[in-house]
Amino acid sequence: MTTSRVDLLRARAYWLTRDLLAFPEHALPGGTAAEDLGWSLGVAPEGGLDPARPEPPQELPLRLADGALPRSVADAFPHLAACHPLHLTPTDAARAETLLTGQVVLLGRTSEGRVVVATSLQVAGVLDDLYAARAGTRTLGVSWAGGGGGARVPTVTVWAPTARSVELLLWHETPPVGHERAWTPSGRPETVPMTREPDGTWSVTGTTRWADRCYQLQLEHVLPRTGQRRRVRSTDPWSVALAIGSSHSVMVDLEDPAWAPEIWSGTPVPPLHRAVDQVIYEVHVRDLTRDDPEVVPGLRGSYLGLREGGAAHHHLGALAEAGLTTVHLLPVFDLTSVEEDPALRVEPDPCRLAELTAQDPAGTGQQALVRATADRDAFNWGYDPWHFLAPEGSYASTPASAYGGRRVAEVRALVGELHRLGLRVVLDQVYNHTTDSGLHRASVLDRVVPGYYHRLDGEGLVETSTCCQNLATEHAMARRLMVDGCVLWARHYRVDGFRFDLMGHHSRADLEEVRAALDALTVDEDGVDGRAVHLYGEGWDFGEVAGNARFHQAVQGQLDGTGIGTFDDRLRDAVRGGGAHDDDPRTGLGLATGGTDPRTVDQVQVGLAGGLRDLAFRSQATGEPVTGGSLIHGGRPVGYASSPEEVVSYVDAHDNETLWDILTLKLPPGTPMAERVRRNTLALAAVTLSQGVPFWHAGTEVLRSKSLDRNSYDSGDWFNRLDYTLRDNGFGRGLPPAPDNHHRWPLLAPLLADPSLRPTPADMATARDGALDLLRLRRDLPLLRLGSAGLVLQKVSFPVSGTPHGRADVVVMLVDDSGPPTVDQAWSGLLVVLNAATDVVALPLPALRGQGWQLAPAQRDGADPVVRRTRWDTGAGVLTVPALTAAVLVRPRP
Repeated sequence: MTTSRVDLLRARAYWLTRDLLAFPEHALPGGTAAEDLGWSLGVAPEGGLDPARPEPPQELPLRLADGALPRSVADAFPHLAACHPLHLTPTDAARAETLLTGQVVLLGRTSEGRVVVATSLQVAGVLDDLYAARAGTRTLGVSWAGGGGGARVPTVTVWAPTARSVELLLWHETPPVGHERAWTPSGRPETVPMTREPDGTWSVTGTTRWADRCYQLQLEHVLPRTGQRRRVRSTDPWSVALAIGSSHSVMVDLEDPAWAPEIWSGTPVPPLHRAVDQVIYEVHVRDLTRDDPEVVPGLRGSYLGLREGGAAHHHLGALAEAGLTTVHLLPVFDLTSVEEDPALRVEPDPCRLAELTAQDPAGTGQQALVRATADRDAFNWGYDPWHFLAPEGSYASTPASAYGGRRVAEVRALVGELHRLGLRVVLDQVYNHTTDSGLHRASVLDRVVPGYYHRLDGEGLVETSTCCQNLATEHAMARRLMVDGCVLWARHYRVDGFRFDLMGHHSRADLEEVRAALDALTVDEDGVDGRAVHLYGEGWDFGEVAGNARFHQAVQGQLDGTGIGTFDDRLRDAVRGGGAHDDDPRTGLGLATGGTDPRTVDQVQVGLAGGLRDLAFRSQATGEPVTGGSLIHGGRPVGYASSPEEVVSYVDAHDNETLWDILTLKLPPGTPMAERVRRNTLALAAVTLSQGVPFWHAGTEVLRSKSLDRNSYDSGDWFNRLDYTLRDNGFGRGLPPAPDNHHRWPLLAPLLADPSLRPTPADMATARDGALDLLRLRRDLPLLRLGSAGLVLQKVSFPVSGTPHGRADVVVMLVDDSGPPTVDQAWSGLLVVLNAATDVVALPLPALRGQGWQLAPAQRDGADPVVRRTRWDTGAGVLTVPALTAAVLVRPRP
């Protein structure tokens, strides 16, 4: 007996092109073959299909073709390649645009006429087929054209091909003059009809009086799975400015000089020659100045906080002078997780938190207070997009500044201040997911084109492998949103790079299109050189897209030739030990945490050489010749890159524990504080002295702790403290919040309660000064920044690895510049030594005997007296390096 699969709330079939549908074998009823059924496209009557109502759908016949999908379609949808192809007649296919504005379903009937298959359709493929090419050149959102008297006229355009109608709701109210409170319009809007274009867009042109007005879109939809006719209000997905709380889009002309502060427009962008000339510093806007007593209280944690001077300003200036080049800001696009009106926020009592900590630095009361207000406080990392092209309002200096162009100006002021410090600016981008889908409040994309923008599973449910509602940038207009957003932030905010969250959930083609659009920006036409905008991201391979299941992913090892970087977790794990998600963080020891596994040395060596798969050297673990690509860590090649700029070298980031907390967890409790500080600098040296692109988490250089929290995204200001005055590194502020940490509390509590594990201000200053010396080394020595695979493979070697003199706790890298081409005019060679041993090591280097090696000037004249005890015996060819020391030696040219 044939079972049935009748469920219109599921979408198990796919409409892929104007005339082609697809149905997967696994979605057939048990005991049924596709050829046993008669297939049709059901067109619901007005009001939708209702089993209680006798009115049947109109049925358009479908022809089941032999075999699988056509090759061109299968290549575009590889996860559907084996589906059964179902073809519409040419006459019915010509009606596709109209059909898609109503409810359409796939029906399969037995020979007796019984419906055994009835399912809704996933329609992203056919919408792209019908509209993407035509809509691809249309400017979406608000565009501006010259008007009389120099004023400019706005045109609002939205892509909504399945909508029955679209209207613009326009508010003519404006904020009161001099207002400083939160403001949104309260009166009734004017309703302005919008005109549908053949490319699926709707548009209307206004007047000069529309500038800086609030607006919304009102769309009439037939909801695709219920057939219900609904009128839906939405903000504009392409909004560039918003009212407080993201309640309304605001018509802001980004070319208006009113929103161009002098610090931004008049400060040149710091130049960048190559990606590997950078050192990147990742920081949250709020963290920068929130804890700075030298900043006016009302500006702490805001876009304008840095302009007040203070500890953060001084600290960043010192880092920039030493060689830091780039600040990476965690998300500043409009996000859902933080209330923008301070009057509506609820914060835990700081006095009570301090009192609890004084009583018990390992207590649970602190986290309980933080958790109680976590959904209403001012802090979140912000990886929960709402409007991708508009700035977030919670970092505005006042509630009034969260309105419209004022928040645009404040973001620009922050960019300008960082540029004035000599620092380029990278923005975090999160195009892999949204917070909501469907018709929820923050689901701006689904409210405009239901069912299009998100990646769906075989049942038609939104995939959530990223932790939230996965975006499908393989769909043309979702990719368009990603490309438009990057171009807008580069062109209109003059930012200098983008970091992509969970970049492996995008295709290589997505990133190549972003790259091409940026490369087209020129100083003459756009005010920026788009070719200098740096791209990198998280190249992790997981979820429904893993293994190139839906497209060729932008993951580690698949970005050859693009210049786009991915984070090198192999170097991170080798330096720290274990993995970032180990349930017991004490699992595994690395180079900086006391490990003695020679395979760790091999991994560090590959990381120091830029993660190149073709790097050849003798393994410390086996003594045999190996390549970076032949070494395996966690089932994957240790070396995966074809060029050093494709690797971002790091040991910690906002995710997981800070480096200092990892050291606390992995080192024996009795480890002296001075040794802990030296291990922190040693770990940072493995990143900073590598041939890849170094990346620092803000505060690593001053021993930042998050009280052992492994996921502080919603842990409030209390656990995310960053104190550039060096009074408090954040350790011992209570047990970290329960959701991600409670199962580890028995391990964490005795550590947090131990006062000997809390560094002093002097310890933090020692770490900072050692980190500054590392920056100076990288700044001053071009041989640490060779910049190409050819030069790295020619000049980099590991002279003691796999020899009788090699050790499992020491790494020696030689960069030999004695042969052409000459990279450094002053020095003909460079030695990097990472001595993680707790004793002095004497390393015979017979091939270098008779050469005049000396400690690099940045360390010879630097802050660390220990490294100055490094000695080179020219006659014997022996290098002596103190314990727990990163030393760099240089060889003068004759």
